[in-house]
Amino acid sequence: MNIRVGLGHDTHRLIPGGPLRIGGIEIPFEHHLAGHSDADVLLHAITDALLGACCLGDIGQMFPNTDSANKGRDSAEMLHLAWQQANLAGWQLINLDCVVLAERPKLAPYREAIAKRIAEILRVDSTRIGLKGKTGEQVGSVGEGKVIQAMCTCLLSQT
Repeated sequence: MNIRVGLGHDTHRLIPGGPLRIGGIEIPFEHHLAGHSDADVLLHAITDALLGACCLGDIGQMFPNTDSANKGRDSAEMLHLAWQQANLAGWQLINLDCVVLAERPKLAPYREAIAKRIAEILRVDSTRIGLKGKTGEQVGSVGEGKVIQAMCTCLLSQT
């Protein structure tokens, strides 16, 4: 069995006007994330982790922001298409471990819904999706509420 680990990271600025989209779920909030696509910071980090583990490049290569077709694009669709490529290469998900760094809003009330949505996109059981929320402790861009960041590690197997 071939096993690989992937690492993904993303950062997006918060700008006025909600709702906020994280992990494919809309969260009531007075800000949203700025980006070329729908700016779902968590789904972008997951996409990069999966692509990296499979040596299939990164989200910017697969969905460049210079392509007008990606303007406002649903990040769930991007994750799904990237995961299809990984599956075609024979990769299966063992697990994801994700961290969202945000001063606000608190993600605990949405954790289960986010894990279920990610599992739905990847067509796996939600017990394979780990999700944690961390604050910036009022330090740096995260702590000052200027950005939200996400990190993800994935473990894949290929038989």
